[in-house]
Amino acid sequence: MKNEIFRRTIETPVGKMTLSVFENYLIQVSFDNQIFDDNHPVLLEAENQILEYFAGKRKIFKIPLKFIGTYFQKKVWQELMKIPFGETICYQELARRIGDIKMARAVGNANGKNPISIVVPCHRVIAKNGTIGGFTGGIEKKIFLLNLENHNF
Repeated sequence: MKNEIFRRTIETPVGKMTLSVFENYLIQVSFDNQIFDDNHPVLLEAENQILEYFAGKRKIFKIPLKFIGTYFQKKVWQELMKIPFGETICYQELARRIGDIKMARAVGNANGKNPISIVVPCHRVIAKNGTIGGFTGGIEKKIFLLNLENHNF
């Protein structure tokens, strides 16, 4: 069981999502059409919390996470966790929060590589001019998530 990755696919309003757990930590939430059905306590709890989010019953996730990435990416992903439900910030603001406003493009790249979609709310980062910006899962999914959190895009 040690060093094994457990996966579970769930149906959500934005399509199938695969949850991945390693060493009792959620390491990935991705948009994926493959089907996995592992039963691991962290997977089941993550599934429950994500479905509560989509049902409008959860604004904060309480799931053990493990970030797998570069030091800079981890720093960006940690900062994403501080953006409250229902709020958005621009890439420049996110760069300022991690210490260098000139790093907006690098922050955008790290944001796009976020492996734990929704739980780590990369969808809450938009362009400085107020437009939607990009999203790994697709713009339609990002719009859905922002509207779920009381935005009008």
